[in-house]
Amino acid sequence: MSPYLVIFIIVIFFLFLITISYFTGRNAYNDAFFLGNRKSPWYIVAFGMISASLSGVTFISVLGWVVDSNFSY
Repeated sequence: MSPYLVIFIIVIFFLFLITISYFTGRNAYNDAFFLGNRKSPWYIVAFGMISASLSGVTFISVLGWVVDSNFSY
C-alpha cells in the first residue's frame, strides 16, 4: 500500500470525524459534555464508569504485559 494512500485515508477519516462532531455538537455547552445535561439514566452512567475504568486498567496492564512477554501481544 502506498504511503500517500495511507495518508489520504487518514486525512479523510479525520475530516469525517470533524464533520460529525461539528453537526452533533453545534448547540452543546460544557454542561452537556461534563454532566450530560443531567438527563442520563443511572445505568448508562454506571456502564460508562465501568468501561472507563476497564479502559484505563487495560491501557496500563497491556503495556506491562508486552514488556514482560518480550514485546509480543
